Formats: sequence, structure tokens, C-alpha cells
Amino acid sequence: MKKTIFITGAGTGLGRGAAIGLAQSGHRVIAATEITAQKTDLLREVQEQGLDIDVIKLDITNPRDTAQIADYDFDIFVANAAINEGGPLAEVPMDRFRALFEVNVFATLETVQIAARQLVQRGKGKIVFMSSMAGISATPYVGPYTATKHAIEGIAQTLQAELKEFGVQVATINPGAYATGFNDRSAEEKWKWFNEETHFTRKEDMKRQEEALKNQFNPADMIAKMVEIIPADHHKFRTVHPKETEDQLKKTEQERWEMDI
Repeated sequence: MKKTIFITGAGTGLGRGAAIGLAQSGHRVIAATEITAQKTDLLREVQEQGLDIDVIKLDITNPRDTAQIADYDFDIFVANAAINEGGPLAEVPMDRFRALFEVNVFATLETVQIAARQLVQRGKGKIVFMSSMAGISATPYVGPYTATKHAIEGIAQTLQAELKEFGVQVATINPGAYATGFNDRSAEEKWKWFNEETHFTRKEDMKRQEEALKNQFNPADMIAKMVEIIPADHHKFRTVHPKETEDQLKKTEQERWEMDI
């Protein structure tokens, strides 16, 4: 059955790929981009492919933009918009930490509240949070983003329990490390404020952690999984992909229960 799907953060990366893939599969998509330049570029591709996608400019931190959500009827709301920035938690500037929470947690929940009211009134629908493997694990020097995604996991689990009596499903999708540029740009940001002369974290330790970015997965694989899961009527509450990341996270979680300090 074809669905109408509203997805935020569709201007780049996995969100953009999923919006296009869902439309190619026959679904109607409302694709929200953060800035106008992203809207223009996505519109070009939509028109070239003749896809059924409404492209709108929607910065989730802008109340005038988010008010547009209530103007649309949709079956599924995908809270995908997010920003990413790394750095050692003991030294990250608090304005950067707050900025991530403002987008990834507070603004995300505000958009979900708008969507939830509509879906509750209809008595059916689904909210999908794009979380991350970082919502389950904890990696050194990725703490700011990790903290926001842990918050999203708590929000999603709570909403799932609160909204099911109204016929609204809630789920998370937790990608592993995919080569969209999102993780790479995040790793770069900390070098704007980090100073070896004033900070105690060792630069070489952070550089060593960044080496893992050389082995990221092909985004096409994750996009295909999103296109499969997002419109599905029934699936697991949490979808971690790829399978090797799921296995890794389960192993890590078990180790945390047994870890001594």
C-alpha cells in the first residue's frame, strides 16, 4: 500500500536518498530541506526523474518553518534532520554542545509533537526517529552527538508506550557509519576550537579515532533499508543496519553490563 511520507533533513545524505528512493517506489513524499539551496538542488533532481515529491524549505529550529508541517496530511513522519559535531566531552565548548541538543533533541521533538497531534487525530500513522548506532554505543570524541542520540532513544521509547493506545506507531532506525560525509564533517569541526596548548586531550588520540572513518559503509545499502522499513506496516521497534553493526552493538551493551571501573 502506497503511503504519504514526510521526511525532515532531506536535503543531503541518507535523508535525501531515502526521499528519492521512497518516491521511486511509488510513495508520495514531502521532503523538507534545511536551506533554500538544498531545496533548489533537490527540486532539480525531482523534476529530472519525474518523481512525486513536494520539496519545501523547513529549518526545524524555525517556528515559521515548522508550522508548515500541520499543512500536510501524511501517514508517516520521519524525524531525520540532525547535525553532528565531535570533540572530547570534558573540553567541548558548551555552546557547541547546546547547539547539537537544540537541533537533534529539542527542535526534533517539537516537530514530532506537531506530527503526533495530526496522527492522533486520525487514529493511525507512524513516527520514525532517525537515531544512530551512537544512540546505543558510546565512542570517544563523538560524545556531543552520542548524547543527543541517547536522548532520542529515550524519547522514542517513551512515545512508543504513550502513543500506541492512539493507534500511532513509533520506531527508530539506527544506521552504522555510512560514507555520506556527515561523519567526516563532524570530525573536522572540533579542530576549529581545539588547541593543543590549552586543552589536555591528546591530539594524536583523536586523530587515531578518526582513522575509523576510512572504513565506512556504502550509503546505498542504508538507503535501501530505509526505503524498506519506513513505509512497512510492521517491523521491529529498532532497526540497526548493517547486521554487523547490530551484532557489534549487542556485544558492546553486554560488555557495559559487566564493565568495572
